[in-house]
Amino acid sequence: MPKHSPMLLLSAHAPHILQALQQFEVTPWKAIGLLGSVMFTSRWFVQLYYTRKLKRVVMPLAFWWLSVCGSALLLSYFIFGKNDSVGIISNFFPAFVSIYNLVVHLRHQKNSITGDATT
Repeated sequence: MPKHSPMLLLSAHAPHILQALQQFEVTPWKAIGLLGSVMFTSRWFVQLYYTRKLKRVVMPLAFWWLSVCGSALLLSYFIFGKNDSVGIISNFFPAFVSIYNLVVHLRHQKNSITGDATT
């Protein structure tokens, strides 16, 4: 198989890419999916900010809220907007883990305020 330079490949596919971009339509479900993706991705910027601020690795409460909300929006998009089983499966587990970690975080926060050692 002959090797092609990236510029040659790009120039060969440029008309198709430009046509796809011109026909790009933002539907309500796409907007929900894009918002979910932005929320899910932004959690890493929140985590980076707090890690740099506190000079230690932390997962702040906002990280888990962004994870849960982003996962819920992405799951909604893949279930109702796109009906995509791969998207559903790939977003279900992170949603479950994010909800679990949010509950653990809130319990820990409540217990450290009240002094209760039980979990």
